[in-house]
Amino acid sequence: MKADRDHILGQVLDVAAMRAAEAALIDGGTPAQALMETAGRALGEWARRLGAGRPVTVLCGPGNNGGDGYVAARHLMEHGVAVTVIAARQPMTPEATAARALFAGEVGAPGAFPHGSLLLDCLFGSGLSRPLPDDVFFLLTGLAERHTLRIAADLPSGIEADSGAVLNPGLPACDVTVALGAWKHAHFAMPAAPLMGALRLVDIGVAAVPAAARVLGKPRIAPPAPDAHKYKRGLLGIVAGAMPGAALLSAEAAQRSGAGYVKLLAPSRPEGVPPSLVCDVTDLAALSDPRMAAILVGPGLGRSADAEARLAAALDADRPVVIDADALVLLRPESPGTAPRILTPHEGEMAALEAAFGLIATGTRRARAAALAEAAQAIVLLKGPDSLIAAPGGDVIVSPRASAWLSVAGSGDVLAGIIASRLAVHGDAFLAAHEGLWLHGEAARRCGPAFTAGDLAAATGYALSAALP
Repeated sequence: MKADRDHILGQVLDVAAMRAAEAALIDGGTPAQALMETAGRALGEWARRLGAGRPVTVLCGPGNNGGDGYVAARHLMEHGVAVTVIAARQPMTPEATAARALFAGEVGAPGAFPHGSLLLDCLFGSGLSRPLPDDVFFLLTGLAERHTLRIAADLPSGIEADSGAVLNPGLPACDVTVALGAWKHAHFAMPAAPLMGALRLVDIGVAAVPAAARVLGKPRIAPPAPDAHKYKRGLLGIVAGAMPGAALLSAEAAQRSGAGYVKLLAPSRPEGVPPSLVCDVTDLAALSDPRMAAILVGPGLGRSADAEARLAAALDADRPVVIDADALVLLRPESPGTAPRILTPHEGEMAALEAAFGLIATGTRRARAAALAEAAQAIVLLKGPDSLIAAPGGDVIVSPRASAWLSVAGSGDVLAGIIASRLAVHGDAFLAAHEGLWLHGEAARRCGPAFTAGDLAAATGYALSAALP
């Protein structure tokens, strides 16, 4: 039962789905006021704990987000915390009006600018779609400057929930954002995500929503079976190209990510190949080995006629394949092969793929990734500070913010090697993308600041250990 609830709490809802989920709770017999009590008291408790009992200012808007703020203020008062409530606008919903009536303290006018330890932003939640009015924006920023800590109720005010757009330039960053009922896409999407601070979630009983996106979670990776050998664990072929250093980085990461046998497929042995890595100079003939479980093509491939031929050979082998880097620019809808594919573009490669597949590059990143996944019939891992995974049919996984130190040359080659290794282990493309993205982020976390791609590849085995039972 707990596992089911944990799965539900990992879902990410758009505004329409969140409203429908709340309506379903109310139709099922939970009064709207009871939902507000649950959310507001949880907000108040977060403010009490983070503020360590010090004074709190609660900034309330006119809707139910403001109603949550009045409940939070009442909770704080009941626990002996000094509370100042400021109403940017008067309540306009029945629930917010009722919550305001139950708050026994004074409510200040928008002109007040008290100093305090903690500001609780309950102005506007996930329904906001236009910029804050000038007077409200001035009030919010002025109060933010006068408080040491800032907590946002559901979302920082001035953020569009579905896209992650920042509707008012210059919005203050929060220290903590407490999501109410379910995660929203803006919690993980740029440019809003850096304004969120630490993310926390309040469970109000929302049920599972079909086809909802999910947050990337720690995978459960099984160790090799007692009777395992190198081929049972998975043979991975990595096609080297004009710049073999990138493929070597991928291979180093792949060796530490679970595959039993990693072969670098190159026409000659490049410099720097470690003794532990097999370099098959019979080259692409090895792709026909029936034991070949998966192929990685793209890192350091180049874009020459020879690179096109090497990509075609990798796809002709019709094995599960990870297509990365230069190979993404060379890929076409008519490219051969029917085996499972994982595409790992960054933004520039994504634009090239959209052009090749006749797609219009509009909408959110998740909508674009989903459109490409459908057109290419492949798993798409769209890389960036807000990486996400999309599958044909609509499954989407969004990633929490990983270390910004991942923005280093070779990081993508390491990620491709990890994913390809996991694909060689079990052959499930969506699962391999999930495992690879999580392991990549965990390896970065273990590296600390200012690491190289080589450091990242070396840390992959330690990341893998964190996902074992």
